[in-house]
Amino acid sequence: MTETAPTPTADNSAEIDLAAAIALLSEATSVTVLCHVQPDADTIGSGLALALVLDRMGTPVQVSFARPEVLPESMRTLPGVNLLVAPDDVPAEVDLLVTVDCGSRGRLGDLADRLDGARRTLVIDHHRSNTRFGKYNLIDDSAEATTAVLARLFDAWGVEIDRDLAHCLYAGLVTDTGSFRWVQPGTHELAERLIDTGIDSAAITRRLLDTHPFAWLPMLSSVLGTAQLVPDAVGGRGLVYALIRYADTAGLGAEEIESVIDIVRTTAQAEVAAVLKENEPGRWAVSLRSKAAVDVSDVAARVGGGGHRFASGYTHDGDDESVIAELLGVLG
Repeated sequence: MTETAPTPTADNSAEIDLAAAIALLSEATSVTVLCHVQPDADTIGSGLALALVLDRMGTPVQVSFARPEVLPESMRTLPGVNLLVAPDDVPAEVDLLVTVDCGSRGRLGDLADRLDGARRTLVIDHHRSNTRFGKYNLIDDSAEATTAVLARLFDAWGVEIDRDLAHCLYAGLVTDTGSFRWVQPGTHELAERLIDTGIDSAAITRRLLDTHPFAWLPMLSSVLGTAQLVPDAVGGRGLVYALIRYADTAGLGAEEIESVIDIVRTTAQAEVAAVLKENEPGRWAVSLRSKAAVDVSDVAARVGGGGHRFASGYTHDGDDESVIAELLGVLG
């Protein structure tokens, strides 16, 4: 590859295309790939797929995320998990640091400082609200998942998407599209191509989306009991919200907690759904979903968050009354 990445602009950031990203990755002597905190299958699938390609090329590479301490159970059968390292084992300095599916520096949690020790940084993402926090940024906000961006990158790079890569890419695609409920032209074509490699798409989907420990059921019962409908909110379009207090989450993983929003959002009388999750005492993560009329990425951005048009989030420090008040205030 003879093309080189463009020189960063005065603000130390440059938007690049697939060819320039390939040049960066091909020339790297060592790579760290970072996924976002509370990782989902899109960030992990993207990170592992990219790491597998680099590892096969002989480039020293490792993948990590700041928290929780262990990978969620549903993702432990993804190919490439042997390339995951604990956050404490991520070196302070590296030739190229790549973030995947991270809309902002803050999404890296305690690993955000590794950006400062990298000679070059590359952000690969599909969030419209991405802050372009890397020296180089490959952002395709038309893509349905970051794994879809990786699929296009691999095609341009001449990388064959085999069964292992397809497994990782499909994991991100099926979860970020809500089992293909939110798609665009080409989504099903990509899915079919990945399935044609021989992956068991039904088993992958079942493990990622339809498998929970028994403790999830009593948690769900408790949390749904907090649900409130605010018909006048969001300009009369309606809001439904529920609280997951820290005590509710004992013994459960992040994926069980995250799954609650997909139940709350089914409320017919509400355009916007929110789940307020107390991940630590006094520290909340708010997940927002909308159906058609409201851009919740704009809503989240008003309080320092971001995401997609119909799926976004933000964080809040305080008690349950203050997080509810902020939610009602920002939605109007």
